[in-house]
Amino acid sequence: MITKLTLTIDGSVISAAKLYAQSKQKSLSHLVENYLKSLVMDADKIDAIDPAILKLKGKLKLPEDFDYKKELGNALSKKDL
Repeated sequence: MITKLTLTIDGSVISAAKLYAQSKQKSLSHLVENYLKSLVMDADKIDAIDPAILKLKGKLKLPEDFDYKKELGNALSKKDL
């Protein structure tokens, strides 16, 4: 069911968002709806993660040039030896 929603947003934000939507060949309504869906889905995912694990988020500091895929490949190849 499609329902109309009225939002109060700064005019410059609306103008920029309309240009962005046009460049992606989407409607502004489509972009807003998809953004809200992603917020809801992310919230559901966070609720599914154990709170003890969530406490660890942001604790590990890696170098800016850290290559996750390379390190994962190295670890997996060592595991198979």
